[in-house]
Amino acid sequence: MTGIVDVGGGLRGIYGAGVFDYCLDHDIQFDYCIGVSAGGANIASYLAKQKGRNYQFYMEYSFRKEYMGLHTLLHTGSYLDLDYVYGDLSKKSGENPLNFKKFQTSASRMKVVALNALTGETIYFDKSDMVQDDYHILKASSTLPVVCKPYFVDGVPYYDGGMADPIPLKKAFSDGCGTVALILTKPLDFIREQKKDAPMARILKHQYPKAAEQLLLRYQKYNDGVVLAKELAQQGKVQIIAPDNCCGMKTLTKNRKSMEQMYRKGYRDAECLPEFLGMAETMPA
Repeated sequence: MTGIVDVGGGLRGIYGAGVFDYCLDHDIQFDYCIGVSAGGANIASYLAKQKGRNYQFYMEYSFRKEYMGLHTLLHTGSYLDLDYVYGDLSKKSGENPLNFKKFQTSASRMKVVALNALTGETIYFDKSDMVQDDYHILKASSTLPVVCKPYFVDGVPYYDGGMADPIPLKKAFSDGCGTVALILTKPLDFIREQKKDAPMARILKHQYPKAAEQLLLRYQKYNDGVVLAKELAQQGKVQIIAPDNCCGMKTLTKNRKSMEQMYRKGYRDAECLPEFLGMAETMPA
């Protein structure tokens, strides 16, 4: 079984959007897809076979005041309005609806990672948890700590999947994958540091101490995940797709030139996939 992991990374996730658009152009399909944060949204559009849909969300909609920013923070209490992103824009009657029928009938399995804010437990939502116009699993996985209020699903608060399992390779293999493509949105030699998460963890621990504990561990989980990926890549089990640089982008950097560069890098870097997956050749789009 072939799998693909998209680790997300806020607006840097446009790199993964480029990878998936290459896959759609070249009819590359995966049996199993697992996404973290923005990676889950990328996968949803990929399974719905909507090339270019993710690109619009990054390059157009993210610049709207309703999507993210101080306006959103003042009106919703969160810097990102996930109900606007995965509701108003994505529902059947929305401006850019997810083709839910194609998504639902895709033969690929899908998992989305989130963190239970109360227990600190890693939750792997399933494709079957998505129903038409109710894309709560994507919202839960994309809820950034501190800058966003937790997203509630059935009365349970959730935070970003990157706090729980930032590089879910072990999950992909334990679910039956034999080979996995891994999309990173930072260079392969990037080493995450705890000090960047510590200030947010101090704020978070007052209301969600278990979530704060996991946030403090995120750096180690990420770094360990990269080490594992490199080991498995040497064994031929993993193909790592990572940008050579981030074009100056951080998680919430809104810069169209940088985003366009990241998208193009993702599309170009995906050219390694046909050989890795044993495809004889792919026809040009």
